[in-house]
Amino acid sequence: MAIAKRKKKFFDVEMPLIKKEIQLQAYNLKDLNKRLIKYDLTRILRGKNIILQTEVKIQGDKAITTPKEIKILPYYLRRMMRKGTNYVEDSFSTNCKDAQIRIKPFLITRRKVSRAVRKALREKAREELINYIKDKNFEKIFEEVLKNYLQKELSLKLKKIYPLSLCEIRVLKVEKETGKSE
Repeated sequence: MAIAKRKKKFFDVEMPLIKKEIQLQAYNLKDLNKRLIKYDLTRILRGKNIILQTEVKIQGDKAITTPKEIKILPYYLRRMMRKGTNYVEDSFSTNCKDAQIRIKPFLITRRKVSRAVRKALREKAREELINYIKDKNFEKIFEEVLKNYLQKELSLKLKKIYPLSLCEIRVLKVEKETGKSE
């Protein structure tokens, strides 16, 4: 007895974070629910090598993505490093308005600096990021990281300790959604 073959179709998926629409292949719209998409933002951000990972959610008869993770590729950071500089990195988890997120800031100093200065930069960056994030929802935070707004604010605050040649958020990841949004 022959089994009827199903044919995959293309469905439009909206990505509101980057204001784009992509197409995904599936048997029906329900199959796309909770599917993870990795999207390369290098061309959009003019050479800043970032991978955006999003999750598809079905709302009525539309598929919309929500951001899960932003990651800067390691070779971009290696390209930014120069001889005679130090780098400072950190990793911590904090709560925003509607989720628990993990942030990994990455800072490069202009010259070699002492361990005390690197520690002061790391602690000030953590303190500023926690204060900045606690009253925002995670989609707004992702948007500000992509627009480089968060990094610019952080760099200006850390400049008082030591001037930086690079201030980036290496990884921004949603660990779990608490759903306390407005």
